[in-house]
Amino acid sequence: MTMNQHFPVRYQFAKADGVRVFYREAGEPSHPTLLLLHGFPSSSHQFRELIPLLADKFHLIAPDLPGFGLTEVPPERHYHYSFDSLGQTLTDFVDVLGLESYALYVFDYGAPAGLRLALNYPERVTGFVSQNGNAYLEGLGDAWAPVQAYWANPSKENRQVVHDAILNLEGTRWQYLHGVTEPERVAPEAYYLDALWLERPGNKEIQLDLFLDYANNLSRYPDFQAFFRKTQLPALIIWGEHDPFFIPPGAEAYKRDNANAVVELLDTGHFALETHVGVIAKRIRDVLGGEQR
Repeated sequence: MTMNQHFPVRYQFAKADGVRVFYREAGEPSHPTLLLLHGFPSSSHQFRELIPLLADKFHLIAPDLPGFGLTEVPPERHYHYSFDSLGQTLTDFVDVLGLESYALYVFDYGAPAGLRLALNYPERVTGFVSQNGNAYLEGLGDAWAPVQAYWANPSKENRQVVHDAILNLEGTRWQYLHGVTEPERVAPEAYYLDALWLERPGNKEIQLDLFLDYANNLSRYPDFQAFFRKTQLPALIIWGEHDPFFIPPGAEAYKRDNANAVVELLDTGHFALETHVGVIAKRIRDVLGGEQR
């Protein structure tokens, strides 16, 4: 990409699965599509710096999942917040947009949601990028302890523990800064925006429901792993190695099921795009195509 090139980002909504899905789009639709799937507690905002670095060679689409960002779920939809539901909404979303071929970039919650989409349409997936997007039991770090206690006993008390530990500004800031060797490189508006969205009426209950349902992802890991074994897709597994939630063994495990997986660890934390967006963009080009001009 030359320095004088500019690729405008379009901010749009699509009606899918009874939900008004907000999404960012850039690049020419004739280019290979890369579907960018965010994690907790963020939104497509986390891809704000990555999108311009790839838009010369890729068609980029980054939706906000239900419960996050600017996506709107009408009350009359009676949406059940689970990862099965997120996967179904993504499935309807790609159909509404007419996307018949795409690579997946998954992060955090985007992994179990996006991999459900992949299982629904395996023939459409052309490549796979996991940035701290887990699909293996050994990838779960110690930071999951209060949530795992909540899985074992979903009592009001354990739900409150998770609420108090995570669903606030301090918990969000910690997720962004823990394990980051140069915290001054992390834009503070990123975690302030996420924390602001958590404060919307009813949103914390949504997030607590999703934390509880995350246990169901573990039972789907064998299905996800079978998908990797069967497809042997070009795959970049690029990981902030100091992530307390998804630890490096989860990255290395991808190589068991996909001989084509390129695994790299970065000297940063969970939100690796905040500090290493240039490196990640270059490696996406190297592994999925779209070499720098």
